[in-house]
Amino acid sequence: MTANALRDGDLETREAHLYQLLDRAHDYGDPAAVAALQALVRDYPDYHRSLYTRAMNQADVIAAHTPPGELREPLLAALDDTRYNCQAWAAMGCAAMGVREAVPRLVELLDDRQWKVVEEALRALGRLGDASTVPALRPLLADEVDWVRLRSAEALADIGGPEALEALWYEFEHRRFPRIGPIASALAAFAPEVIPRLIAAADDPDPNRRYWAAVALGSTGDERVAATLERLQAEDRGATVFDGEVRAAAKKALRTLRRIQAAIAARAAG
Repeated sequence: MTANALRDGDLETREAHLYQLLDRAHDYGDPAAVAALQALVRDYPDYHRSLYTRAMNQADVIAAHTPPGELREPLLAALDDTRYNCQAWAAMGCAAMGVREAVPRLVELLDDRQWKVVEEALRALGRLGDASTVPALRPLLADEVDWVRLRSAEALADIGGPEALEALWYEFEHRRFPRIGPIASALAAFAPEVIPRLIAAADDPDPNRRYWAAVALGSTGDERVAATLERLQAEDRGATVFDGEVRAAAKKALRTLRRIQAAIAARAAG
């Protein structure tokens, strides 16, 4: 199997060959397959964009067999190449291969008109960003589009650190939207340091805050939150602006807590 087979023949045949290369690289680390995939990334303008997008959908496979920095320059070039129009998939490649030099361009792509580009830029910033990218992500937590808020919250959770935590906590406190599930889930990633704040929020006079505190607490997977959730389930009759019940949120959060704990135990045993 060679890179030439990705250039010759009808597109359907080339796509099938690409998947064979990806399988061989993934399953066996086949040097010829890896070299062909690296050539596709390195010389991307010579290949049909359909092949590039499919390869970048499994960029982690290529990254696993590629020395750090080897494909940095072609990935950065593709990230800027509006004519080839594969910037979203170049962002995937940059994320998989740890190309941190892509961060400034990824921040610029948050304003792109193509939703796929914005989504993959957000995902990539979650893997590559640091505290310096938080100011660019923070305003997107208040975006009118649901999935933008979701991906921004996920990116901040992945980045971590006090700056990201404070950005998410601000949205938790001010609730610019009735439903802030992505914010609550993202805050759980900051356990254990966020747990005291969430337990305090579970005693807040506002039932909306108690509801989302329960959601976040359950997602921490931390046994220390169980007593608070059990109390909310048993005693709290508060209702949110969207008619959600705090006790129902606590009940579901307890199930989430136990599911996470079971998964952790299974991984430890295996």
